[in-house]
Amino acid sequence: MATMTHNTVAGSAATGTGTQNAATLVGRALLAWLFIPAGFGKIAGFAGVVGYIASKGVPLPELCAAVAIAAELGLGLLLLVGWQARWAALGLAVFTAVITPIFHNFWAVPEAQKMMQMQAFWKNFAVVGGLLFVWAFGPGAISIDGRNARR
Repeated sequence: MATMTHNTVAGSAATGTGTQNAATLVGRALLAWLFIPAGFGKIAGFAGVVGYIASKGVPLPELCAAVAIAAELGLGLLLLVGWQARWAALGLAVFTAVITPIFHNFWAVPEAQKMMQMQAFWKNFAVVGGLLFVWAFGPGAISIDGRNARR
């Protein structure tokens, strides 16, 4: 997809059967559900999150924690309601792809943690795949983007 015009967004957001649009809504909600509670949790446990980020050797852990909150909560909510959903999904895909090797580095953990971290690593990349589907095909008609496209 070289360019994304308004017509492309409008066309994919507003078309599809009722079943496809309902499935798209449920899919978006399930993807968003992964991020929104995580963002709220990071707000509630900010100091602990900063400490965990610092323990992974990431510079500027306070700033990184704030970026994580903005990405998970902000982009997650946009994805949920389907407003600028393609860009929200792309942002979450990039965010997830960047943080996954840092926080689920299964190749560098003790043997007892390897399987759990490997599962989390590949689950996150499967989520990236789902987010890329939203980016590529749009949020469906049951979304703010879909409603705007019908106008």
